[in-house]
Amino acid sequence: MSPEQLQQARVLVVGDVMLDRYWFSSVERISPEAPVPVALVQREQDRLGGAANVALNAASLGAQTTLLSVVGADDAGRRLAHLLGDTPVRSALRQVPGLRTTMKLRVVSRQQQLIRMDFEAAPDHEVLLDLMDRYEQELAFHDVVLLSDYGKGGLGHVERMVQLARARGRRVLVDPKGRDYSRYRGATLITPNRAEFALAAGDWADAGEFERLAQNLRQQLELEALLVTRAEEGMSLFTAQGHLHVPAQAKEVFDVSGAGDTVIATLAAMLGAGAALDDAVRTANRAAGIVVGKLGTASVSPAELWAPEV
Repeated sequence: MSPEQLQQARVLVVGDVMLDRYWFSSVERISPEAPVPVALVQREQDRLGGAANVALNAASLGAQTTLLSVVGADDAGRRLAHLLGDTPVRSALRQVPGLRTTMKLRVVSRQQQLIRMDFEAAPDHEVLLDLMDRYEQELAFHDVVLLSDYGKGGLGHVERMVQLARARGRRVLVDPKGRDYSRYRGATLITPNRAEFALAAGDWADAGEFERLAQNLRQQLELEALLVTRAEEGMSLFTAQGHLHVPAQAKEVFDVSGAGDTVIATLAAMLGAGAALDDAVRTANRAAGIVVGKLGTASVSPAELWAPEV
């Protein structure tokens, strides 16, 4: 697969978007008011988070990428729209008055998080119905649908989304959330991490039990494939043909946040460009190994992904 081939992929990303805000600070003393550090904020930075980071990852690899979601008509929502405008992502964001945009505020000192504060609110039913209308329109122009579920309420009609996309012959990739995966039934592929998989399928004592649980879940949900990302243990792909394990490639782990976004975005771009699933998984594993060496949510460029290994 070449960077030029990836430019033929057409990926529709739908899900929960959020603003990742960082306050970089120095800590030199403890507060006299309470036994907590005093963080002197020296620099601020905003980044695309959630489904927006997924879309950025796909677009950074060259895929023609559309992001469909809702945000509030507030400062964080406007900031998200502005950040998207500086990327190759085609934005189909809808700003909704009265809705609070999801934001994660992290206070960082000496490359360590001191605290994270979350601001969020779920969109209402009418807003999600309007989103479905736009979703049906966008399906005609994309080959792969990527549903990024962060549990913030933006995928309230995910069952219908999967059904519509599959009825039109589109591949559907899902980054799942929660304990009940039945709402993703019929998708092409889901990509839980190790903890998410254990929550949905149960714990295992050995490799054999792990594979049995994975294949059972795949069959119950009528999936073509199930990919479990396992951090330092790599990735495990389960299909009707069997089990493929790919060892982790990270040389130095700096920050794992956003690694799952990179994995599923790379899979979508590769599959949209016509790659075989095994090849797409190996490439996604390499992309994850690159992105965990960066601070916060980040993306991978084609130059990084296809750079000669040293």
